[in-house]
Amino acid sequence: MSFSVIIDWLQATLRWSAPLIVVAFGEVFAERAGVINMGIEGIMMFGALTGVMGAFYFNSLWVALLITVLVGLVLGILVSFLTISRRANQVVTGLMMNMICLGATDTIFSLMPESRQTRVQTFPVIFPKVMQNIPVIGPLFFAQPISTWIALVIPFIGGYIMYRTRWGLNIRAVGDNPQSCATAGISVIRLKYQAVILSGIFAALGGCVLTLAEVGYFSAGGMTGGRGFIVMAACVVGGWDPIRTSLVCLIFGAADAAQLRMQSANSIIPYQFFQMLPYLVTIVALTLMVKKSRVPKTWGAAYDPKDV
Repeated sequence: MSFSVIIDWLQATLRWSAPLIVVAFGEVFAERAGVINMGIEGIMMFGALTGVMGAFYFNSLWVALLITVLVGLVLGILVSFLTISRRANQVVTGLMMNMICLGATDTIFSLMPESRQTRVQTFPVIFPKVMQNIPVIGPLFFAQPISTWIALVIPFIGGYIMYRTRWGLNIRAVGDNPQSCATAGISVIRLKYQAVILSGIFAALGGCVLTLAEVGYFSAGGMTGGRGFIVMAACVVGGWDPIRTSLVCLIFGAADAAQLRMQSANSIIPYQFFQMLPYLVTIVALTLMVKKSRVPKTWGAAYDPKDV
């Protein structure tokens, strides 16, 4: 394996990890509040489509991002209403959301055939060409789209919010003991809503990053390819900590980048085996690390204000 191949793989690792890290930013807060937003796979799919639609029909990345945020907001509110207000089973709600989003995105995409022949505008590279030509660090860091740099920064913002702000403290307290929080005058329902809506917005933005960071296309039939579920596994392996979870997302991104390169190599091994690699890494990581993670005490449990 040549040095240039390694650099190319590392560059792709950062690029493919970016959407996972963006989605994980919101999901960590939702799960620390005790709610498993299992619908992030479907919301991510919707974000991928709306990003392409906004860029294609309005020729503006800002409009694409705005539409994506609004879609994530609406879907986050829907998940919040079902899992928090109606106290529906969180796993069933997530699976329902994923199936609805899969069907809806495929249907909407089938109504816009003109977009299939056009590559939409993608996120720009913010550094000048002279910096991109610097050996090693140039292609690795300075040739990345702006979305990758944002993804590398937001885990530290998430860590600060989680451990250094009153809101983050309340989110963690609500996930561990909502009854005590309610007794102390904290609005448990409101905080859970805020956390789940945040996860919906960032799940949609992660889908937008998936399509607009480089490819500029949307693919019907489940473009996200299970990445939402990989993010959920990363939250568990990372102990629901924003920075550690992002590091796990980098590992999964590295596996994803590796399998794409292995498929293009001349090998007698069927390409389907290489496609298994990211999910195999996920299973191994869960098996090794799940017992070491401190689970939020009300993780996945419905909160009833009448309970004392």
